[in-house]
Amino acid sequence: MISDFINTYKRLLNATNYRHKRYLYHEFNLSNRLTGLIGPRGSGKTTLLLQYIKAQIKNLDEVIYLSIDHLYFSENSLIDLIQTLYEDYGVRYCFLDEVHKYSGWDQALKNLYDSYPDLTIVFSGSSSMDLVKSSYDLSRRAVMFKLKGMSFREYLLFNEVAEIPSVSYREIIEERSEVEKKLAGIKKLKGHFKAYLNSGYYPFYLEDSDSYRQKIVRIVEKIIYEDISNFYSLKTASLSNLKRIIAYLSTIPPGKVNVNNLSKHIGVDNKTIQNYLTILAESGLVQLLSSEKSGGALLKKTEKIYLDNPNLYSAIAEEVGHSAQLGTVREIFFINMMRGAGENIFYSNTGDFIVGDTVFEVGGKGKDKKQISKKLESSYLVKDDILYGSKYEIPLYLFGFLY
Repeated sequence: MISDFINTYKRLLNATNYRHKRYLYHEFNLSNRLTGLIGPRGSGKTTLLLQYIKAQIKNLDEVIYLSIDHLYFSENSLIDLIQTLYEDYGVRYCFLDEVHKYSGWDQALKNLYDSYPDLTIVFSGSSSMDLVKSSYDLSRRAVMFKLKGMSFREYLLFNEVAEIPSVSYREIIEERSEVEKKLAGIKKLKGHFKAYLNSGYYPFYLEDSDSYRQKIVRIVEKIIYEDISNFYSLKTASLSNLKRIIAYLSTIPPGKVNVNNLSKHIGVDNKTIQNYLTILAESGLVQLLSSEKSGGALLKKTEKIYLDNPNLYSAIAEEVGHSAQLGTVREIFFINMMRGAGENIFYSNTGDFIVGDTVFEVGGKGKDKKQISKKLESSYLVKDDILYGSKYEIPLYLFGFLY
């Protein structure tokens, strides 16, 4: 069986020839003996790991890549396999993909870490793998990296349209004109942006665009009925409620959905709904926004609820027979890119959102300043369908270059 695992690893490595790499690749490193890579299904974790092995590790015979969802691990010990690979094959780098599929994964990682001081362990798994919750205190041992879906900048890169470095939030706010000049040479920029909002967030769109939305729906099913089910040990009724919440969020504008009406729609109490929403957020399926004035960091009340990204929203809306609303798509994109860049974003009563002291109102090119007029000097209209901004206007697509 070990020879089968080694052959599979070498075969996958030989097939990994992507010229372009995700944004996180250049930050990812093995300076720690225990390194985790988490992110939603379909975000490209496996490819990133294989690319890293191929480019960064000199002796590939000292490496093993294992996909832990292999049937072998349902009946056999991961620790015993690693011991054999270590002692008989000289393996010193273990890349354990989908490790959350292994029963007792946290204890196994701790045991491997403590037992083999010269073994470097890299693991990947679901967004919901919160090591802080682990009873085995892996949080002080592991360095964690989180991979999001593709930004608009990456979409242009992987489609061989343009190779543009990322820009900072400060550059967009303070040096917008200079950023726009750098992007001026990209042909059909607005058309590419519309295409990205429709289908460009998950890297697997490059493989088969025709079945892209169907794959997204299947990913949602797997996250709920496999990842969440196993990690949170929820019963079937609770899993069905999670699916109902996802469907409901695709049909209601974010400003009209809250914990109370979700509670009435699903038929469970507010506390349970909030718990469901937290699980969905941790699993990479929804974005929760609180008000900047709604209390301490640990007590903030959920004010707005969105599906995680524009492609997920459109796919689920189509699946349940609704049309995706462009206004919602724009808002989801803005939130997603801001959080992808590490910015703290909140719901605002003055505009749509607030980051630091700056208010943003997101809309189409016809949006006027009325909504932000009370705080004009520290507010911006973020407009879709424009290529160049002005004193109070920023093109929406610019935020797609944040990472």
